[in-house]
Amino acid sequence: MSFTVSRNTKINALLLLVVAALAVLPLALGLGDHKEEPFAGADAEAETAITELQPDYEPWFSPLYEPPSGEIESALFALQAALGAGVLAYYFGVRRGRRQGEARALAQAGDGMESAEGVARADSRVDAGDKDA
Repeated sequence: MSFTVSRNTKINALLLLVVAALAVLPLALGLGDHKEEPFAGADAEAETAITELQPDYEPWFSPLYEPPSGEIESALFALQAALGAGVLAYYFGVRRGRRQGEARALAQAGDGMESAEGVARADSRVDAGDKDA
């Protein structure tokens, strides 16, 4: 039994491996072991850098909602990312569906035109044959 793998399948497998490597390598290499919070977000890093450079700095805005723990904050961030990915996937799906629908409509219109032209030619041949007879 021969099994052929399509080009898209190979590309998808390679992308999956790259994503897995991006997730596992920082943990395996011990990146961030020297920090108190090894994988803190960019906001926390920026806040730390600002307070080191200018201790008297006061932010212009305060958060509307402060989650009670980092886990809840991470969950809300993941939910936000999932909603954004869903909106993008929906948009691209609708766009692709419309494009496929237009192509299908054009193909059907083209088939209809060819069959209508064929009927018109056949009618003209019949009419021409009647004149000759």
